[in-house]
Amino acid sequence: MDKLDVLVVGGAAVGSSAAFFLASQPDFQGKVLVLEQDFSYEKCATALSAASIRHQFSTPENIRLSQFGSHFLKNMADYLTVDGELPEVSFHERGYLFLATASGQGVLQSNHRVQKAEGVDVDLLTPQQLKARFDWMNVGDLVAGSLGNAGEGWLDAYSLMRGMRRKAIALGVAYRQAKVVKLNREGHRIVSATLSDGTTVACGTVINTAGTGATALAQTAGIVLPVEARKRSIFYFISSAKLPGCPMVIDPTGAYFRPEGEGFICGVAPSPDDDPECFDFEVQHQLFDDVLWPTLAARVPGFEALRVQRSWAGHYDMNVMDHNLILGTHPEVENLLFANGFSGHGLQQSPAVGRALSELVTYGGFRTLDLQAFGWDRVLKNQPLFEINIV
Repeated sequence: MDKLDVLVVGGAAVGSSAAFFLASQPDFQGKVLVLEQDFSYEKCATALSAASIRHQFSTPENIRLSQFGSHFLKNMADYLTVDGELPEVSFHERGYLFLATASGQGVLQSNHRVQKAEGVDVDLLTPQQLKARFDWMNVGDLVAGSLGNAGEGWLDAYSLMRGMRRKAIALGVAYRQAKVVKLNREGHRIVSATLSDGTTVACGTVINTAGTGATALAQTAGIVLPVEARKRSIFYFISSAKLPGCPMVIDPTGAYFRPEGEGFICGVAPSPDDDPECFDFEVQHQLFDDVLWPTLAARVPGFEALRVQRSWAGHYDMNVMDHNLILGTHPEVENLLFANGFSGHGLQQSPAVGRALSELVTYGGFRTLDLQAFGWDRVLKNQPLFEINIV
């Protein structure tokens, strides 16, 4: 294919990863421009996420994406060194622990088989083993737990994103603070992008990594993207409870908690009937009072007395069809690439997805991981690829 210039719309983790891998690609010689509407990044999903990575998914493709994410974190010197300096991402490799009651045992076991087939270092633990390892935990209602031993944990999401951005710029990528309001389509191609100030930018290939703004952007090109913004609140609390060896714990209710500095962070998704599309950043304090606190106190008796110190809200770009990434070109527009609908997995999957996007632009297909399962085909045929393990 012609080595065309690439326009990346959205410059947070996924967009910056795509820009970095394109600029690193020996077979790609074009110029890359990243348009990001807010260089502070203070409202983007990357900066407001729980900043975690796991291999414990129910689909092989999601596992492979995050396995490369862990490899990337552990080998950043090979990727993100600039002038002898590396970003400090503070990767805490402490694992994920998925807990199950009797009703969830079958799913946990099924996921375990998929994970082991993909080489995930994960153990299924009995309630007795859980209690022996985590004596601070109430295991009375549990039948099993799935604990990741390697490659899982949490990190400084903002530093990782800034590190990819800095490296991309060092390799010649241009960044511009601007909001794209329209993709201008002629037939089966996007020819330019119109910015909020009325100017236009001509382009050869466009990559839509606009997060919760991706759906509106796709609509301007005549594409219906089944992605909606879903608000998620995160709470930081302190407690006198001591939890040695505490991993990222996923309660059977879906609530999660993990250590953060001198305290802990926690969150839970609202019930499906109280989870509309939402773009505001108001924290759901009632959710903490009514659902999270009682759940935390039941799982860890030491959490009966805790104090919330701060809280914030961000958004998932939720694929409402199957909670999985939509990756690649739509058959109607040959030079518009999508990487949207991460449903909370964007940060951990950003290295692998950025690499995949660079391969699609340069070669017209995947070279490292086969990610065709995430393409538009299953969306247009209404054949969902469901991810069960959504946190």
